[in-house]
Amino acid sequence: MRTSIFKNIPDPILLKKQLLLWSQQFREVVFLDSNQYPEHYRSYDAVLAVDAFTSIKTDYHNAFDDLKQYQSQSRDWLFGYLSYDLKNDTEDLRSENADGLFFPDLFFFQPKKIFLLKGNQLEICYLNMCDDQWESDFDEIGQIVAEITKNDAAVHIEQRISKEKYIGKITEMLAHIHRGDIYEANFCMEFFAQNAQINPLEIYQKLNAISQTPFAAYFKNNTDYLLCASPERYLRKEATKIITQPIKGTAKRFPEGSWDEKAKTDLSQNPKERSENIMIVDLVRNDLSHTATKGSVHVEELCGIYTFKQVHQMISTVVSEVPHTVSPVEIIRTTFPMGSMTGAPKVSALKIIEALEETKRGLYSGAVGYFTPEGDFDFNVVIRSILYNAQAKYLSFSVGSAITAAAIPENEYEECLLKAKAMREVLS
Repeated sequence: MRTSIFKNIPDPILLKKQLLLWSQQFREVVFLDSNQYPEHYRSYDAVLAVDAFTSIKTDYHNAFDDLKQYQSQSRDWLFGYLSYDLKNDTEDLRSENADGLFFPDLFFFQPKKIFLLKGNQLEICYLNMCDDQWESDFDEIGQIVAEITKNDAAVHIEQRISKEKYIGKITEMLAHIHRGDIYEANFCMEFFAQNAQINPLEIYQKLNAISQTPFAAYFKNNTDYLLCASPERYLRKEATKIITQPIKGTAKRFPEGSWDEKAKTDLSQNPKERSENIMIVDLVRNDLSHTATKGSVHVEELCGIYTFKQVHQMISTVVSEVPHTVSPVEIIRTTFPMGSMTGAPKVSALKIIEALEETKRGLYSGAVGYFTPEGDFDFNVVIRSILYNAQAKYLSFSVGSAITAAAIPENEYEECLLKAKAMREVLS
């Protein structure tokens, strides 16, 4: 079904820039970049998939069943996304908040052309119907001058929820916690721009340059764009092993080394941040147990501290084993949406989140990634990301934090502003 050609690449970083620029001619693009981050579970340093041969686009109604059928029948590489609002397919839930983006709830495509980069080796993986094009494509890519494009158009960013309103909503969420309705919930707020005209590729390049996270993604479906600098993995499948790596706990970076080390130490010892992380670890352990072989769910790392260019993060790694007979999509269905973006108990948290938030999350706090022909997969968590509908000229990014009984509303607000810093910087 596919032809693979292998090439030795003298300058992989240059090639990544050239691939991304070359991809702009296509209607469908997924570019995934690890930014050479020292991440244990990784198949490739970068992946580019372009030009749909087949695709699936749907709202949340029966979305997982439709995806399961599409994945099982194609048995090929599939790239795309799952929006947060697919929660409505698995539970009796609604998404009735305002939506300025109007992305489909689910979109996947079977690309004609794939480039898989690891170290200095590039695998060019084309469907047989177009495998006579790889050589001319590769020559064209190699001739591209990889410079960051320039577009200085100003974007006027508005904040959906004021600080006073935010504090009121967090106070209301704390009342739910004190009543015992939930133990923890992730509350998010939107920043947006109307009549926004941006060069999505330029904004992605800038965002990735100042963030350099292991789950960065550039996604394009015609006029729908995702510019993503995510540090978080949602779910990965390697044969029968399942890996999830929730993030809970954030600290800002300092330019002075001793202060930066102190920030890491303080984060690792912060009882509130640790309790947030451990609550979500318990939640994802329960989620994984739905498809795991008995006794196989365990925590590989609890509350590890990882450093990125913008922030320090607390990350745990939870794994399980699944029977060969379990569908890849079923593993996703029983764990989605991811615990780090929801709360515990999950369904109660989802209902309270919907009542208090003011905008539909859509692709924000969903996932972008791929399925392999063997039924393995790898998906990120869509955070630290800019979403853009070029046709509607609507730009949006959201940030959030986990609210527990120990939360101080003012501090949670400051954490949200810290997470918004990179997006605001590249749009200013």
